[in-house]
Amino acid sequence: MSARPARGGRRQTPAAEADATAAAPRREADGGRGANAGPDRKPKAAAEPGRRERQATLERLTADLLAARTADGHWTGELSSSALSTATAVVALALVRGGGSGSGAPSDAGGGALDALVRGGVARSTRNRSSSCAGGALDALVRGGVAWLVRTQNADGGWGDTTDSPGNVSTTALCWAALASAGTDDAPCRAALDRARDRMRRAAGGLGPRALAETIGRRYGKDRTFSVPILTVLALAGLLGADERAGRESGRVGSGWGHVPQLPFELAAVPPAWYRWLRLPVVSYALPALIAIGQARHRQRPTRNPLARLARRAVRARTLRRLEAIQPRGGGFLEATPLTSFVVMSLVAAGEPAHPVVERGVAFLARSARADGSWPIDTNLATWVTTLSVNALARRPGWRARLAPGEREALRRWLLDQQYRERHVYTDAAPGGWAWTDLPGGVPDADDTPGALLALHALGAGESGHREAACAGVGWLLDLQNADGGIPTFCRGWGALPFDRSSPDLTAHTLRAWAAWRPALPAALRARTGRATARAVRFLERAQRSDGAWIPLWFGNQGAPDDANPVYGTARVLEGLAALCDAETVPATERRAVRWLVDAQGDDGGWGGAPGVAPSIEETAAAVSALATFRQLPRAGPVAAGSVPGLEGAVTDGVRWLIDATGGGQRADPAPIGLYFAKLWYSEALYPRIFALGALAAAETGAGLEETAAACGDGSAQPTAARGDGAA
Repeated sequence: MSARPARGGRRQTPAAEADATAAAPRREADGGRGANAGPDRKPKAAAEPGRRERQATLERLTADLLAARTADGHWTGELSSSALSTATAVVALALVRGGGSGSGAPSDAGGGALDALVRGGVARSTRNRSSSCAGGALDALVRGGVAWLVRTQNADGGWGDTTDSPGNVSTTALCWAALASAGTDDAPCRAALDRARDRMRRAAGGLGPRALAETIGRRYGKDRTFSVPILTVLALAGLLGADERAGRESGRVGSGWGHVPQLPFELAAVPPAWYRWLRLPVVSYALPALIAIGQARHRQRPTRNPLARLARRAVRARTLRRLEAIQPRGGGFLEATPLTSFVVMSLVAAGEPAHPVVERGVAFLARSARADGSWPIDTNLATWVTTLSVNALARRPGWRARLAPGEREALRRWLLDQQYRERHVYTDAAPGGWAWTDLPGGVPDADDTPGALLALHALGAGESGHREAACAGVGWLLDLQNADGGIPTFCRGWGALPFDRSSPDLTAHTLRAWAAWRPALPAALRARTGRATARAVRFLERAQRSDGAWIPLWFGNQGAPDDANPVYGTARVLEGLAALCDAETVPATERRAVRWLVDAQGDDGGWGGAPGVAPSIEETAAAVSALATFRQLPRAGPVAAGSVPGLEGAVTDGVRWLIDATGGGQRADPAPIGLYFAKLWYSEALYPRIFALGALAAAETGAGLEETAAACGDGSAQPTAARGDGAA
């Protein structure tokens, strides 16, 4: 495979880092647009691609995407391996197997905390329990994970979330803990541990428990969803110093639990409907961690307050039952290795090594391990990548003819089967939504539900069962809308923490789904959708930055300021607004967004996550798709001819960049722009193929405007280019 296009956040060699440092002053001096860029125009990109070249690229991308389907006819994709996931799985499985640092691991804390668990008998009971994952199988998984971590350590001693990510303090701290508690005594592991220790010393200004706790806490602020689990792992590994109050005679871990904040697990005993009013210190999806980690901290370092201690003791069994009730039958909470690992290790530390939640969690971790010893951040994004694939293919004229009738029917049935028909036991979500995966750990959310609605519409709005599913999905999104008019991810009204707040990208995605289905809805639901649309547009007006951009929630860029991705966010919102009638939009809002996107384009024709950031296929495709879709609207005429004269050229140059970056559709290297829970980066192998296909199809035909035409009901949004049968 040929060299990948440069992109922000990729791990660099020392020589590359030196080159980047030397180039930084030049970029700053010329405003990040390159030495040859003039003040008012970018240098012209390579020659405009001809129609034959564009079509050949589209054909290759289409064939490649269709070939990536499973035997069942949908897509599952492949998520990147994660050092963070691997480290948490190693620590959890090492605790369960009862080996810990007693297996010959190099000591990093004057006697490991895992040894204390073994000596106290807490882990011994799991050793005697019959399990398909016991003994040698767990040893092999732990050894494989440690070896993978040693192989993938960055030159500076740290780890990033993907192998293409720069190191960060959170992932490095967890990998340090994994090597310290479960590593081997061979020279490569000892050297990796030394480098990790030095990297953490530089990051925190020392290895004292206070310095470590403050460093981790600063990274996440008030949101304890991930800071407390990381500190829990450090405490379990004995890396937070001695805790004089914790007695070893009972098997407790005397390793700095005083630096781990107590999570109020007792609040999980109240009815789920109360959660949004309690202002929990973790986000809505982190209830399992709240219960398990809260119980571990309570056992290791109980509060001095006798009333609080009594209250927690009284609800301990009830909250454990709640935890068991919300665990999916596959054992993986959210299908996520980190969350499941945190629960498993915390229950062991809480004195519950034989609990059914632990056994099912260990089975999930064993199934999720990869042949190279690593773990991904989540099992798969099957529903998400399937709907993305369908919606990208639907932008091509004649796309349905590429699928045999039986294939279309299988895909249609599969999508309908993924819709939740009952109230979700985890988040208490009402029926009607879709999750990101077809596995039992998924939770319905407000990005996958609009994606599924759009895919069903593309497959045929009049097909059997589609209208009923659409009414349920549209209603689910309407009920989720926050008071500010925006759409959150999982639960309405949980606005205290960032990942529970209204999000511009989710709101825009919802607008597209509402617009596509509105004409087919019953009158009352159609009227309600119209009112909700107006409120959502007002939210987007308020959420737009003064420069015209929007910041998304679930995508970022490792090389951009604050890890944000305004290119992706602005592109997705612009497509959402393009789906609306003229009377429903705010032209000034759209003009600012178009102007910002055009100005954010790099000199080579590509886009990164922000101006001046190295481009990626995913981000360039998102920008091209949005601008190509918008330029076909009748209301875009004044924009193109007036305030944004570079709109047409930006699309042309972006198409040229995509063709070159994909080798004419023959390669598509993923970038880690996916932003999972709590700032965890990932890449997905299918993203660049799907995004590039959708963008080139939009630029070729102007497809994607059927949503606008349907919503307006008068065909006024029809582009001048030929329409394909992607319109449902």
